[in-house]
Amino acid sequence: MKQSIMGRETPKARVPRAPSTKPKGQAEEEEQLYDKDFANLSLEQRIGIVLKRRRLEANLTLADLSAGADLSSAMLSRIENGMATASLDALERLAAAVGIGLGDLFKETEAKQASAQLVKRDEQMEVVRVGTKYGHTYRLLAYDRGPTKHFEPFFIQMDKKSETYPRFSHPGTEFIYMLQGRMEYRFGDKSYLVEPGDAFTFSGDVVHGPEKLLDEKIRFLAIIFYHPE
Repeated sequence: MKQSIMGRETPKARVPRAPSTKPKGQAEEEEQLYDKDFANLSLEQRIGIVLKRRRLEANLTLADLSAGADLSSAMLSRIENGMATASLDALERLAAAVGIGLGDLFKETEAKQASAQLVKRDEQMEVVRVGTKYGHTYRLLAYDRGPTKHFEPFFIQMDKKSETYPRFSHPGTEFIYMLQGRMEYRFGDKSYLVEPGDAFTFSGDVVHGPEKLLDEKIRFLAIIFYHPE
């Protein structure tokens, strides 16, 4: 599906899971729990799914868990199927019987939405940065939409027509992956030879930047990761 520049595709939230090592029949029963549209279920249904998943992962039968939580098997079955609302006291006993706290139980019932962003080649935005005036091209590959910027990935193209190369200094950590061409890259008082396939990671607050291009065309990915305050 083609997205706009800021488009996001939000898949259905599912209960997190690890690879199952249970017998086939039990594994299939667990699989059905994860295939539900978790975000659109009621709180009672989400609680039931989490409790049932935890019970199956602990290899407990309905009778085992009902005995451990001092509930009838019939009542436990109704809770697991989202057909009954359990009291906080009962939920606390059930959570303890499957080895988690009440807070953990409610945390696992949160209907979190995952997000994804696809920026097609012809939708990638060219941005102005230090160096643009020297003929360097910076193409931004992803766009943070929240109030806090976590990272910035760039595709950068340079050529030997420019004999002037900018220096940068910024917060966070920068990662460079060389795609085409060779260059000498200055970091502080040292110079590094970066060739195709090389990965270079460094602190952004130290002055850095290309020092000399050794081939006509240079292409690389640069990703800046901003550290949380």
